[in-house]
Amino acid sequence: MAKLKWGMIGGGEGSQIGPAHRLGAGLDGAFEFAAAALDHRPDEGRAYGQRLGLAADRAYGSWQEMLAGERSREDRIDLVTVATPNATHFEITKAFLEAGFHVLCEKPMTMTVEEGEDIVRIAQATGKICAVNYGYSGYSLVRHMKAMVARGDLGKIRMVKAEFAHGHHADAEDADNPRVRWRYDPAQAGVSAQFADCGIHALHMASFVIGQEAERLSADTVSCIASRELEDDAMVNLRFDGGAVGRLWTSSIAIGRQHGLTLQVFGEKGGLRWAQEQPNQLYWMPLGERLQVIERGEAGLSPEADRTTRVTIGHAEGMPLAFANIYSDLAEAIRADKEGRAMDPAADLYPRAVDGLRSMAAVFAVAESGKADGAWVDARPPMFR
Repeated sequence: MAKLKWGMIGGGEGSQIGPAHRLGAGLDGAFEFAAAALDHRPDEGRAYGQRLGLAADRAYGSWQEMLAGERSREDRIDLVTVATPNATHFEITKAFLEAGFHVLCEKPMTMTVEEGEDIVRIAQATGKICAVNYGYSGYSLVRHMKAMVARGDLGKIRMVKAEFAHGHHADAEDADNPRVRWRYDPAQAGVSAQFADCGIHALHMASFVIGQEAERLSADTVSCIASRELEDDAMVNLRFDGGAVGRLWTSSIAIGRQHGLTLQVFGEKGGLRWAQEQPNQLYWMPLGERLQVIERGEAGLSPEADRTTRVTIGHAEGMPLAFANIYSDLAEAIRADKEGRAMDPAADLYPRAVDGLRSMAAVFAVAESGKADGAWVDARPPMFR
């Protein structure tokens, strides 16, 4: 079977996210890295692309040059990943969708709710995939949690508790560090800092696992380091459209926390607990029974978990492999579209443009509620109200 052709915008030399995408896209052999515009500096981007093995005529100097070059080729890319600074996501994603390309966009998909609604409508009108890289939803046991909830193992879901709290921005002496400062500057980051950066990952994972969307929320936001204009800590209460209650804490000043993404789900018949830093274990407590530890790769798991497990039980699988599961989903979706068939339902789990839109609506709702001393506000995008 011929490989699909994949391209990347952003993620150049020294990028934090670029290598994870290149590892994830290439891991299963479904995609060939065929084209890229890796740097805002044209010469550096072209040179780095060629060092990574790209042909000289497909190592582009800008995304505009890449769009013009790829749209005219018979062997054009099947999928492009957008991993540029946040404020550029909308323009690039829109341009490639309208030119007939499938897109995987890093989060946040857009900077405003209105832009998010535009992307959803464009994806619907073109029939092209617009995925958003909520990559943590690719973990095998996160998908097994979703399967357990969907088949009723927990009964009716009562509450979900999500956290994404770290302490890597806790030093007030870093106030002028440009790698930190921009995150708390409204001119560069928008209306939210920590919730928009990390909180939306926790919210997406909660919605993904329980199969419910945030309907209303109340937020307490604070800048614990006084020089910051935007929040570095937020506590958000949520009400989901299926009746579940949500509690979400996100922080960048939690000294002692490293990554800090965790999820707990409590239903009528049992509870689940998972942490990204120990992704191979899922803790399951059925009502009235003993605590059980579910291991990634063990026998008897769901098709969704089995499909996303590559190495044998007891060996670690980490974030690049979770990204690889998103790319595996997308490869299956693109091949199914090319072949005119239904895709494997166990692979139909990649985050969509609507997820990116709902996240941006939640960002603005958290900012609004935080300024109003925690008033309850509508968390839904206008087009879904």
